[in-house]
Amino acid sequence: MTILVVVSLLMAVIVLPFAQPLLWAALAAIMFQPLYRYTLRQMKGRRNPAAGVSLLTIFIVVLVPAAWITSMVIEQAFVLMETLQQQPINLAVVYDRVYGMLPQFAQNAVDRSEWANVTMVQARLQELLAQSAGVIASQAVLIGSGALSFFLSLGVGLYVMFFLLRDGERIGRRIMNAVPVERSIAERLAERFLGIVRATIKGTGVVALVQGALGWISLLIAGVPSALLFGVLMAIFALVPVIGAGAVWLPAGLWLLIVGDTWQGIFILLFGLIVISSADNVLRPILVGRDTGIPDWIILVTTLGGISLVGFSGIVLGPLVAGLFLASWSILREQREEDELSVQEESDGINVDSSGHASGRA
Repeated sequence: MTILVVVSLLMAVIVLPFAQPLLWAALAAIMFQPLYRYTLRQMKGRRNPAAGVSLLTIFIVVLVPAAWITSMVIEQAFVLMETLQQQPINLAVVYDRVYGMLPQFAQNAVDRSEWANVTMVQARLQELLAQSAGVIASQAVLIGSGALSFFLSLGVGLYVMFFLLRDGERIGRRIMNAVPVERSIAERLAERFLGIVRATIKGTGVVALVQGALGWISLLIAGVPSALLFGVLMAIFALVPVIGAGAVWLPAGLWLLIVGDTWQGIFILLFGLIVISSADNVLRPILVGRDTGIPDWIILVTTLGGISLVGFSGIVLGPLVAGLFLASWSILREQREEDELSVQEESDGINVDSSGHASGRA
């Protein structure tokens, strides 16, 4: 047993540099298993070609558009920063409009604060824009310098995904046979795990993409520059419970109202309130079909904790760990209740003596 633990720890240390690609490969293999089964039927049971065609389809339909959108978002971020630096926002006009909308007590509070100094606020804004541009540029350089590592991780992820698509079911059965718990508990835990993955990817990821796309369309209609950038930000914020896509469309709509674009601001606010916010309630029951049983506050905490621990992958990893934690304790509780019920039934059962007479306890 000690040797098994040591070897397992060594294996974990060896694959740790590729933990995130392996995680995404496993999740993608689970989500695209129906595609592989359909392709397998069309190819009359030839597993290798079916896995290859499925992987190629995923690459063309998912990864290529994602790479194109990422390049467009980076380009729009640079353009937006350069525009704001060359044509700074006239804070004096904005300040007068906002100040005039405030009640008297709020105006008095602003007058007592340092924010009444518009010149200083303008200088701070320019400094913030310069710092933001520097951060974006440094990140772009970092991405460029880490291109080899990125493509290596991508290659490892795609390579592993091929085998997980082809052999995923057999690997899952072997894992359930190997784990040191009862087979019934292992099967129930695996069922809960698949349900959590489905709810996290389909019920959260797909809904976030839809909300981001709707936000992008609304911003395009309103004529907002860098609409794709803000649409992607909506999709990212939509992944975080409680915060949601409103963290982008609400300030955007209010800003349009402040600068005088009245109908555009009203359109963004109404569209976000009625259409974007309703997408979650409409699509989640259709895509998932049932609730995961994870409270929103636990999803929020584990999502933020996962992001701080492992980066962007924490958006998925955090809720998965929370779901498995709750599922494990739920299964343990159900198992104890079943054991107590069986003991009670035995104690209240009917006994038969050697002469064949039945007797029972009241």
